[in-house]
Amino acid sequence: MHSAHKTVGVSAGLAGLRACDPADLAAAGQARRPLRVCLVSACPHYKSDQSLAVLEKYLQEKWKMKCSRAFSQKKDDLPGLENLEKSDCMLLFARRMTVKGEQLERIKRYCRRGGAIVGVRTASHAFQNWLEMDKEVLGGDYQGHFGNKLTEVEIVEAAKDHPILAGVKPFGSRGTLYKNPQIAKDATVLLAGTFPGQTYPVAWVRVHRGGRVFYTSLGHPVDFRDPSFLRLLANAISWTSAKRQ
Repeated sequence: MHSAHKTVGVSAGLAGLRACDPADLAAAGQARRPLRVCLVSACPHYKSDQSLAVLEKYLQEKWKMKCSRAFSQKKDDLPGLENLEKSDCMLLFARRMTVKGEQLERIKRYCRRGGAIVGVRTASHAFQNWLEMDKEVLGGDYQGHFGNKLTEVEIVEAAKDHPILAGVKPFGSRGTLYKNPQIAKDATVLLAGTFPGQTYPVAWVRVHRGGRVFYTSLGHPVDFRDPSFLRLLANAISWTSAKRQ
């Protein structure tokens, strides 16, 4: 799918997702305890540890969220996943890991119970031995990427009132544009990215097993310096954590 009208078309599920009131975010922010976010980092290729450290500071100082970590520089070990058991949301930024046994099962159990998920960039291929996660959970269709040129990120007009886009403005990303030609039919596209001659969705939401899921193919280290990108992720954490559907 290369045409812009197909890429940024809004699914039939839009009405239900847009109907969620911005009060969802406020309610989450006014909870008696702060939102608890488990930051899962295992993508040295994009310096995810450094990027999520920046995000962690932003979430804790500006949004009063409480973050825990499951950080790794290895492909076959991901300590800290026990934090998922007491977290409201998992933010996943990993790439082609080969963890197995209880570690992989922790991730799968979290997804199967409809846990709130925010996937960033290489989350679409986070686990080399569970590549099905992209389609089954995130609703993506990762098919590689284009060359290293600026991607212009625009808000999809039909989704402009979605709570996740509150305070988010169009921006440019230095990350390569990911190809996702056939995302899930129940996904609602929020942001589209344009590479010369090509347009693809770069952020969307859907519901998986009753839990809210947000995914963005953005996440280059420079993106984490952009206020709109940080706000996008903070909003996504609040929205996915707000309630089950």
